[in-house]
Amino acid sequence: MIFSELYSAYYNTVAGILSACLNGRPEEKDLRKIVEERAFSESVLTVLPALKEGRWQLLRPDLTTPLRREPAIPLTLLEKRWLKAILQDPRIRLFDVHVDGLDGVDPLFDLNDISYYDRYADGDPFEDPEYVRRFRLIREAIRTGTPLQAAYVNRKGLRLRMRFIPTGLEYSEKDDKFRVRVTGSRFANLRLGRITRLGIYQGDGPWHRAPEPERIEEVTLELRDERNALDRVMNHFAHLEKEAEKIGKDRYRIRLRYYKSDETELVIRILGFGPVIKVTEPENFVDLIKERLIRQKECGIR
Repeated sequence: MIFSELYSAYYNTVAGILSACLNGRPEEKDLRKIVEERAFSESVLTVLPALKEGRWQLLRPDLTTPLRREPAIPLTLLEKRWLKAILQDPRIRLFDVHVDGLDGVDPLFDLNDISYYDRYADGDPFEDPEYVRRFRLIREAIRTGTPLQAAYVNRKGLRLRMRFIPTGLEYSEKDDKFRVRVTGSRFANLRLGRITRLGIYQGDGPWHRAPEPERIEEVTLELRDERNALDRVMNHFAHLEKEAEKIGKDRYRIRLRYYKSDETELVIRILGFGPVIKVTEPENFVDLIKERLIRQKECGIR
């Protein structure tokens, strides 16, 4: 793999541990905190044991390191070429990303080399300057809790005026479109591409109050690590806050935290892993799984 945010997090986590050991005598709890802050909660299961047991020969048993200098992770030419290639993607330009040191570097591939299938052809106009402006305004409003007012065209072609407080952005790979998660409107989310005008709401009253936080739920899974199931689950749910612990040979307990509004989608995604995953709690989520399976059986889906 040329470059991956997932694996880069691990490299930088180990670099942080080694730097801490070079600059003092940290305790194991300090190293655990570095892992939790820089990687993922379940990384404690792999990173610290690999260092302490000598599988990664970078730490001594007394938590000192044979290294004399703090580790650095410079980009290779191949990584620079890969970055130069993906920076051509108009979706990345929405975030106003700038990477120095790529002058004179040839991109590893051209975006025209990629052929998409099972994707709608009417994706959002990511290169439209007005679309870019609206996207960045929404991102800033999410960060600050600022209310917005908009002109919006619904799927029936009707023009609506509305005001709302944006709480998040979602991207659909299949639709190739962004949606805005909102509060204070009769809609739960809006297609960003259907917003024709957008500005900051200047009125008075409840629109200047911070939005109510979304309800967060937790589901507990037991996983049997067959066919690399643990890695697949961790990657699939990488965007969710989670905890993982080993409870037996090739068996793990995983707790996922999710927004209540995403519950139906989470049920479908968990069912996609088949018998290697069992939902153990809460009871209401177990009932949702049962109901979904009963409906599938009634439809003749196996």
